[in-house]
Amino acid sequence: MIAAAGLSAVLAAIPLIYLGVRIGEAGWEGVIRVLERPRIPLLLANTVVLAASVTLSAVALGVAGALALSRVRLPAPRLFAVAAVLPLAVPSYLAAFGWLATFPGIHGFWPSWAVLTLVTVPYVTLPVVGALRGAPAAFAEVSRTLGHGPVRTFVSVVWPGIRTPTLAGALLTCLYVLADFGGVALFRYPVLTTAIHQAYGASFDRYYAAVLAGVLVLIALAIFAAERRLRPRREFAVGRAGARPPGLTGWTVPVAAVVLLIAPVGAVAVPVASLIARLLNAQTVDGTDASALAEATGNTIVLSVAGAIIAVILALPIATLAARYAGRVSRILETAGSVPLAVPGIVLGLGLVFFSLVAVPALYQTSILLAFAYGILFLPKAVGTIRSSIERVPRALGDVAGTLGHAPLATWWRVTMRLARPGILVAALFIAVTAMKELPATLMLRPTGTTTLAVELWARTDIAQYGAAVPYAVVLVVLATIPAVLLSPREERVEMGRPV
Repeated sequence: MIAAAGLSAVLAAIPLIYLGVRIGEAGWEGVIRVLERPRIPLLLANTVVLAASVTLSAVALGVAGALALSRVRLPAPRLFAVAAVLPLAVPSYLAAFGWLATFPGIHGFWPSWAVLTLVTVPYVTLPVVGALRGAPAAFAEVSRTLGHGPVRTFVSVVWPGIRTPTLAGALLTCLYVLADFGGVALFRYPVLTTAIHQAYGASFDRYYAAVLAGVLVLIALAIFAAERRLRPRREFAVGRAGARPPGLTGWTVPVAAVVLLIAPVGAVAVPVASLIARLLNAQTVDGTDASALAEATGNTIVLSVAGAIIAVILALPIATLAARYAGRVSRILETAGSVPLAVPGIVLGLGLVFFSLVAVPALYQTSILLAFAYGILFLPKAVGTIRSSIERVPRALGDVAGTLGHAPLATWWRVTMRLARPGILVAALFIAVTAMKELPATLMLRPTGTTTLAVELWARTDIAQYGAAVPYAVVLVVLATIPAVLLSPREERVEMGRPV
């Protein structure tokens, strides 16, 4: 298992190897010259402030939304659950484009913060609502009967049970913001990723871009260290989930509905409405080629599914070690497998181009390399989801299988993987919906003549053909909505204290 996880970690480290080679060519003097440039403090401060602000606001909205879904009796709960995850279907650049089409003058920090917050809220809502659905709500009720207010009840009773999933969602959100390019670029907010893309696009001073990407990776490693320090050493035992309480009513229902609808309205409804308005008023939409749209749709589906499969295969050994064998080796491998999420897509693309030309020239300019890039880029999301799923499988079942004569590998495959299969499928869906939206790596690695919905959308908006971009945007949102709906938390019916 360590050998397989080590291989996955080495493959995930390909972009870091590329950065190491480029930074090594620059030398210490070149690195110092880059870091001494007057613009670096501004880029660094903007990046850190934006990541921290978006993470805090996404955690606040995500936890509030999870509490609303699991503790408030809402009308049409399934509809609210689906709405809560819809922002997963919208890339940041598409949401930013929709808001810019509605309010052309907005730019800078605040719109960047708002849009990135709206599209990342589901990263927190999904794991937290799962933890809340598995915990007895009676604990909180007992706390209230003892005279504790809602704040004290949340801190002392609810928070210990959702601390780990909240930190996992916050980590994904923060890394997403660090590596995001499309949203901040459209809002003209200078951060490290926009500077990296500008440097590579100018095709000169590649050492400058490599050093900036190295700084971004160091920030990500610091965030990993902070998340591990904040993660509880011992999970909060909540026992068997019991029946849900009668539910809060009165003013809590409209408040909960507003909390749940902020993200889907801001990230989905407003941009899509703006795009439809552009479609109705545009003249360039007549030039939309139906065959090109169908080809881009087919390529998007095939590549995103292939990337999801590769990510799950690479994540299985790392997630198993992290869930079953705590230690320094498993922590190092888990960290190595999580770093790619903070690497800008263009850096990952250049790293894989470097790797393919040096090691496997036959892979250069192939769809296999692009699907492999998706697998590496979204490997961290698969590791976190699969690890949580494996942790829920009782260790005693594996011990029983061992006493019955099953070898460790057979036990892992027949018992642990079979029971963790729902979490593995969730990880695959999660990665597929994310890969559909990926832009920088796709632009860098796609074979000549191959296109996707994200590439076509970006190409048309870049030359102000907004009407022609709308069909690709609508199909992308609809296509990504399908796995997003499947990921939405489902209501459990409870009878006699047991979920059925």
